[in-house]
Amino acid sequence: MKRSVRCALLLIMSASLAAQQRAPQIESIRQDDLRADLFFLAGDAMRGRLTDTEENRAAGDFIRSRFERLGLKPAAPNASFFQTYNLMTATLGAAAPGDDVNALDIVMTNDGAAARHLRVGQEFYPHRFSASGRAAGQVVFAGFGISAPHLQYDDYGGDANAYSGKIVLALDHEPGERDPNSPFDGVVTAEPSTPWRKALAAQEKGALAVLFVGDVHNHAGAQNFEATARTYWPETPPRIRSYTLAAWADRIRIPVAQISPAAAAALAARSGKTIDDLAKSAETAHGTAPLDLRPRVELRTAVDRHIVPDRNVVALLEGSDARLKNEWVIVSAHFDHDGVNGAQILNGADDNGSGTVALIEIAEAYALAAKEGHRPKRSVLFAAWNSEERGLLGAWAYTEQPLAPLTSIAAVLNMDMIGRNEEVQAGSGPRFNGLEVQTAESNANAVNVMGFSRAPDVSAALDRANAGIGLELKRRYDNNASNLVRRSDQWPFLQRGVPALGFMTGLHPDYHTQYDRPEKINYPKMEKIARLIYQASWDLANADTRPKPSTSRSISEPPDSARHR
Repeated sequence: MKRSVRCALLLIMSASLAAQQRAPQIESIRQDDLRADLFFLAGDAMRGRLTDTEENRAAGDFIRSRFERLGLKPAAPNASFFQTYNLMTATLGAAAPGDDVNALDIVMTNDGAAARHLRVGQEFYPHRFSASGRAAGQVVFAGFGISAPHLQYDDYGGDANAYSGKIVLALDHEPGERDPNSPFDGVVTAEPSTPWRKALAAQEKGALAVLFVGDVHNHAGAQNFEATARTYWPETPPRIRSYTLAAWADRIRIPVAQISPAAAAALAARSGKTIDDLAKSAETAHGTAPLDLRPRVELRTAVDRHIVPDRNVVALLEGSDARLKNEWVIVSAHFDHDGVNGAQILNGADDNGSGTVALIEIAEAYALAAKEGHRPKRSVLFAAWNSEERGLLGAWAYTEQPLAPLTSIAAVLNMDMIGRNEEVQAGSGPRFNGLEVQTAESNANAVNVMGFSRAPDVSAALDRANAGIGLELKRRYDNNASNLVRRSDQWPFLQRGVPALGFMTGLHPDYHTQYDRPEKINYPKMEKIARLIYQASWDLANADTRPKPSTSRSISEPPDSARHR
């Protein structure tokens, strides 16, 4: 063999070995430490860590104290470990004497037909994010009411004035929702189909109000609308309230309501088409043209908004490279769960005490390495998200007010349920929709990787990191009716173009029950997964080049660039 060839091979082997070099202090991540922390965090005294409870705040304080003891830097403003934001709950507004709020009048103009007066809970109800107010105008059908220019789809395209001063009627959900090849994220529910985003799109086109109706062509069958309304606005406050981000609701300045298919049929009648005809006509590749419906609508809504303070826990290890330390790798997990249901404590050991204690162990490995003089080139943010169970709200809040520009984030590695083996039994019910029947034994060494198709560079880095760990990496849920890819905190980052992966060992019969307890966790496997995330994050933080942005098909840019800090 020629000397030059031998030298080249040696260089390649040397580079390969360097790339696979174990991260310093990886052995400090131990199952015994994970177990000790989890028995505390998911113990009965923490009472399920439900949002806006003392136990949830105590869990946040515990994580903060661990970050502080490790010598990590507070990452939030004012040298705090807590990134604060506001959630919002809503109640129906009470009517003033002589005032008829939360009512909907359908007026058939110029045909002599009697007006229909609808009260809340009968054939309509306001959405919780609706503004309080009054609106009156002609009704315009806008298909699904989606504006997604990045997908070359816009139900508000064409005549820019078609919706100004009008009441928009829009369908729920999205076109092609059962089509795996749909540009709207296949069979995964796409972000542009979220009701508040649809309402914001209509508002930006000058609409005075929005009425939503079920997409009857996709979800046919008898509907007890009054029962749906009672569920949406229960007479007795539920154990777990419905939350949204206050920052989202604050952007909605117009009334938004849900109407029954029967009420929608009355609106459609004079167009010569049924509501089913209109719904089917909305299944287009690029959006629908506006269709004026002749009835005039008068809508009155009163929704009282209630602010609920909330917080993430964030700590930073600054990178060693003068230039690259301004780029961040985020390692994250959510720490909230579902609280107490009567006498049953929903401990949430796997969901997501497992990811939270792994986050703490990974942060400790980084801190120990730094004390030995080993810091990664890029900075690493350790983020414990709150209120994931309420709609990924802590992670969404971060993307609304990031601690550094989102464009500076090299990658996000998010852990959510990493302590069990996926197990789906026959007849498991809607919680397991879209998942194949499988045994726990078949997943004994497996972890599901989500976001792999949207963040291929990070996915490739994960494979390299796994060479020294030996887990079975299953990539199967990026386009799956289970919606698992969008059911955890990697989703908001993917929607902003940030390359992100989610890690989950999978659902199991104890998921969201009182049986998700710390004594059932597979600690040896969890140790391997935590070491994998540490190794992958270390490699990403030290790589010469950063991963390409997310290739998600549902990227939603912030409506105001000033939201980036």
